[in-house]
Amino acid sequence: MERKFTRVLLKLSGESLAAGQGHGISTERLEQYARQIKEAVSRGIEVAIVIGGGNIFRGLAGASKGFDRVKGDQMGMLATVINSLALSSALEAIGQPAEVLTAIAMHPIGKHYSKWAAIDAMKAGKVAILSGGTGNPFFTTDTGAALRGVEVEADVMLKGTRVDGIYTADPEKDPTATKFDRITYDEVYSRGLKVMDLTATALCKENGLPIIVFDMDTPGNLSKVLSGENIGTLVY
Repeated sequence: MERKFTRVLLKLSGESLAAGQGHGISTERLEQYARQIKEAVSRGIEVAIVIGGGNIFRGLAGASKGFDRVKGDQMGMLATVINSLALSSALEAIGQPAEVLTAIAMHPIGKHYSKWAAIDAMKAGKVAILSGGTGNPFFTTDTGAALRGVEVEADVMLKGTRVDGIYTADPEKDPTATKFDRITYDEVYSRGLKVMDLTATALCKENGLPIIVFDMDTPGNLSKVLSGENIGTLVY
């Protein structure tokens, strides 16, 4: 299937930013991401990004250790803002303009998110980095990414992970796991595959936003996905 994208929502994992350190931000990984994103923009593709915060703090993990869930999720939202500022800084360092938009008003850290502010930024050749999740507790950054992808009318949600697609089981634990080239939203749900949480998957299904799950940690893969190469798994 030949894919032609004009606007994409790229979902990046906070854990991937730590690049094996477990926590914190790897400047090497940031630069690697920034170069790939700049190359996408140079091809005329409009790019919006949602990045997780798991390398700094996870609300759900905090709740299991006695944190109030709402406060824990708010801490997680702030973690995504830190990662978004780091990514915008890495992009600007290599000459790619970027704008951080925050789900909660956080002037002067970033502009308050609206669909139109994000689209204006992309049309001006900037990468729109959409931080703070949905701005509400009890929603993951995957749901935030699905919501923003639908709002900004992206052609596809590109979910960058550390595995090269969706498998029948966890390939890191089960050597017999096989990879799907494509799979329907309903099959993801019925097989109980841990691609994204159910809210995010349902939101994509209801609004016809396809998802491509691919390995973002291998340099050059973003370019391959955007060129229509059959890497990763398409969820439709």
